[in-house]
Amino acid sequence: MGYSLLDAFNVRDVGSGDKILVLAHGFGTDQSAWQRILPYLSPHYRVILYDLVCAGSVNPDYFDFSRYTTLDAYVDDLLYILDAKGVDRCAYVGHSFSAMIGILASIRRPELFTKLILIGASPRFINDRDYHGGFEQSEIESVFSAMEANYEAWVHGFAPLAVGADVPDAVREFSRTLFNMRPDISLFVSQTVFSSDLRGLLGLVRVPCCIIQTAKDVSVPQSVARYLENHLGGQNTVETLNTEGHLPHMSAPGLLVPKLLRALSRS
Repeated sequence: MGYSLLDAFNVRDVGSGDKILVLAHGFGTDQSAWQRILPYLSPHYRVILYDLVCAGSVNPDYFDFSRYTTLDAYVDDLLYILDAKGVDRCAYVGHSFSAMIGILASIRRPELFTKLILIGASPRFINDRDYHGGFEQSEIESVFSAMEANYEAWVHGFAPLAVGADVPDAVREFSRTLFNMRPDISLFVSQTVFSSDLRGLLGLVRVPCCIIQTAKDVSVPQSVARYLENHLGGQNTVETLNTEGHLPHMSAPGLLVPKLLRALSRS
């Protein structure tokens, strides 16, 4: 790569604990999504944050449409960052899209991860014969059409739905980071995420996982959390937050932090 990935992806360390914790944000946000929970983690951990290549905070020239066609390229980026930072053991918190990246990274390098904490994770968003992912293919096609037709209007409709709970600050913040993304990159990444199906790989995960799910998430039904619990190969737990929405780290940090700290104390 002809540029420093650490600079390009705004990689930073916060905190001074002995143990290393990686916070990896989901689609439509950047590392600022963690700002409400970071103060509770940085006294205890050396926290590594970075922005995904698709985030609006990253120069869009770094987004290679021919490379980022599957989640594997994002896994390459994560592992490159951890190696460049000299990390040999860490706990990993991944939201949504990055939960899947963490799952794949742990299959490739199980010795690197003590624990995966998966927030709003889904191995497949589209319904199948015996699997309820939450969306029909036709519904997803409508989303893509809306994004292409008028990205701004789509963001205004999608952000409140995704946040779910009545938290105007979180809706504003999520809208801001969605708008920061270049619309063609946003659409392309959405298509990559919605065409992904990790169900067949879940049994290869050997790292203990804590699956954190809100009681009502427009993107991920409760049944998906149970599916992950039953199909991931390691020791798994599910924690349900008594709130709505796909972004509890932004909308309900007070509910999320105790669950996070408890899951991390067992890693």
